[in-house]
Amino acid sequence: MKKVLYLLLALFLATPLQAQLASVIDEKAASVEEQVIEWRRDIHQYPELSNREVKTAAKVAAHLERLGMEVQTGIAHTGVIGILDSGKPGPVVGLRADMDALPVIERVDLPFASKEMTTYLGQEVGIMHACGHDTHVAILMGVAQILTDIKEELKGKVVFIFQPAEEGAPPGENGGAKMMVEEGILSDNNVEVVFGLHINSLTEVGKIRYRPGGIMAAADRFTIKVNGKQSHGSMPWAGVDPIVIGSQIVMGLQTIVSRQTELTREAAVISVGKFHAGVRNNIIPESAELVGTIRTLDVGMQDIIHEKIEKTAKAIAEAGGATADVEIQRAVPVTYNDIDLTRAMLPTLERTAGSENVIVSAAVTGAEDFSFYANEVPSFFFFLGGMSKGMSPLDAAPHHTPDFFIDEAGMPLGVRSLCNLTLDYMHKAN
Repeated sequence: MKKVLYLLLALFLATPLQAQLASVIDEKAASVEEQVIEWRRDIHQYPELSNREVKTAAKVAAHLERLGMEVQTGIAHTGVIGILDSGKPGPVVGLRADMDALPVIERVDLPFASKEMTTYLGQEVGIMHACGHDTHVAILMGVAQILTDIKEELKGKVVFIFQPAEEGAPPGENGGAKMMVEEGILSDNNVEVVFGLHINSLTEVGKIRYRPGGIMAAADRFTIKVNGKQSHGSMPWAGVDPIVIGSQIVMGLQTIVSRQTELTREAAVISVGKFHAGVRNNIIPESAELVGTIRTLDVGMQDIIHEKIEKTAKAIAEAGGATADVEIQRAVPVTYNDIDLTRAMLPTLERTAGSENVIVSAAVTGAEDFSFYANEVPSFFFFLGGMSKGMSPLDAAPHHTPDFFIDEAGMPLGVRSLCNLTLDYMHKAN
């Protein structure tokens, strides 16, 4: 039944009505561009960390209320939902933007650069929108305004999802897309599909990258505690050195991907990001702790890698006379683009950006908690170009860095894309 529905949708995309609506969207997007950029700059200048997006949420809620929507706040701590009801029967389309920033000190020379500081995990840190979530919020606010302006052309409802804590809730807290789903934003509103985008600093303005199936990796966290025996640094034979054994485990973990994983199927990554042991130079400590991340794009490979991490760590520890405690937390699933939905909506993106600018890309080993929506309903997630035209990706600062920069010229395409995806999906034959 679903395939038939998507086939009918594809047939609609070639009708005169579709072309007329697209023209209206283009005009509306041009009229709100200046406002969208102004919103983005304000949010960029005053960023907030995960589960602390109080001012950003208030700005969003006030905008949606001015548009006359039903607005729900305080979802998953600081999340905001706006419901635009056309008053006519039709599907419920979810559109999502994430709101949180990162503990990074901005180095970009902008008049609206962030100067915000806060305390994070006991340290004084800067706050920066170093992943582009400020652009996502501003784009979706623009989409909300346009779709409200042309409400008479809609069928069904649009649920605008402004989500906190995509970067992960602080330790000891829940949050993000997982918590929003658990609190019923999809089920309570009968959301049928969800569309989302992510600005990309390494993709040229005007271009869109997408991938059917798994587009972003699952992200899992592992902790390995190596239990040795403490001794004086001058007498290592009197103890069991957890630092040496931990170092061997770090190297051993790398062979799981390079020698024990079928990489022709999908990519995988195991990285140790933290290694903590000891208090002074002449004491071999009793224990060492390794903390890292696992990135996989295939559930079967994910299970195998988890099993091999535990086996490798424990075997290396045992060989050195120590023991190892291994804990693996499944944090974020693979972000999966529904195959049939992606195929059905591809003509919309190609019409909006130009077919030559819509590019199938390789999967990304970064992770996105948009995956929790995609686990519940068919979803489509794509990357929007934010790198200045003519610039080489080799010269562009990557995400999560102090020099991260987005060319605002790419934002109107994001507004038009989400508007067109919503309208085209709503106007499928029913």
